[in-house]
Amino acid sequence: MIQRTQYLDKLKLFKDKQLIKVVTGVRRCGKSTLFKLFQNYLLETGVTNQQIQALNFEDVFNTELQDYIKLHQYIVDHAVANKKNYIFLDEIQNVPQFQKVVDSLYIRDNFDIYITGSNAHLLSGELATLLSGRYIEIQMLPLSFKEYVAANEVPHKSLAELYTSYAHYGSFPYTLQMPDSSAKQDYVKNILDSIIVKDVMARHKISSPNELYRIIKFLFDNIGSIVSIKKISDTMTSAGYKITNKTVEKYVTALVESFVLYPASRYDIKGKQYLQMGEKYYVVDTGLRQALLNNRGKDTGHILENIVYLELVRRGYKVFIGKSDTKEVDFVALSEQRTEYYQVSQSILAEETLKRELEPLQQIKDHYPKYLLTMDYLPATDFDGIQQINVLDWLVQDKPGK
Repeated sequence: MIQRTQYLDKLKLFKDKQLIKVVTGVRRCGKSTLFKLFQNYLLETGVTNQQIQALNFEDVFNTELQDYIKLHQYIVDHAVANKKNYIFLDEIQNVPQFQKVVDSLYIRDNFDIYITGSNAHLLSGELATLLSGRYIEIQMLPLSFKEYVAANEVPHKSLAELYTSYAHYGSFPYTLQMPDSSAKQDYVKNILDSIIVKDVMARHKISSPNELYRIIKFLFDNIGSIVSIKKISDTMTSAGYKITNKTVEKYVTALVESFVLYPASRYDIKGKQYLQMGEKYYVVDTGLRQALLNNRGKDTGHILENIVYLELVRRGYKVFIGKSDTKEVDFVALSEQRTEYYQVSQSILAEETLKRELEPLQQIKDHYPKYLLTMDYLPATDFDGIQQINVLDWLVQDKPGK
């Protein structure tokens, strides 16, 4: 199993704390494996097997326990008296009214509760209200490039070669076990189909798969470009699909809730305010995009931008598209401690390209860190405070710019 240290350390940090640990993320990103890694850690630290209950609600053997009353009774009956019991409920969204089980266990001192879900709806509505202030969410993504490099067993491959594979076949952990490129692509396509059927169509009662797939293709093909609900609707209509803005919005919301797409809103750097119009969308895994569009070797700039966006999210930033007067900054990365600005470019070897990429950052008058990330292998350079860094080196570092 690939050691998902970033997420495992968070579970260790919150172990035995009076909080429900909620791990969310797209299907097959490694949530179940993370639970197994943490259960191994518990066993190594003296917890017994009897103190651990692990149930996956995509396992047909647990179908009967999808009745929340039976599930609650089962967990209580199998608990070890006078000891801490560690309860792992995987894909809990498949249990109607599961929040009643979680809330009831929470109020008992001898239960430490861990749940996963593949849909953001898990933490909306009744559950969020019921458990307000009593849970911690750990948002999980597929493998980072650093994890991918560490887990790849092919010897003597350069970072550039590994990046090509990472960008094309994606970062779902199990792709590393696939024997060849065809198997990798089939596996990733099956993940996408599973997400669409189980987490989008079934959950949101969508009956027109053709419309939905057309919208997914449009959004995948336009990662890193500003789009609107109206633009999607107009594009669909011109292609012969009669679809309303409301329906498009429903589909896009479902894709975001299923962690297939991540929206990035615009941010006015000078005015320090969020803008309502002009979102961009990024796909959770570029392998999904390739499997659906099959456009190898095309749009490498936006793919690189997508990977940088996800890495910033992975590092804990809230990420926005920056507006600096008339120029656009690729990413404004905000955290409680700091603000950082990023431009991402495939290459800046051409003088006009370098000028174009530097100008938006040069317009920013504050003193927060500014970075220009490129695929060029050049000595690290400082352009009046703007640090130019090779993006592959940046991706395998622990912290940006360090």
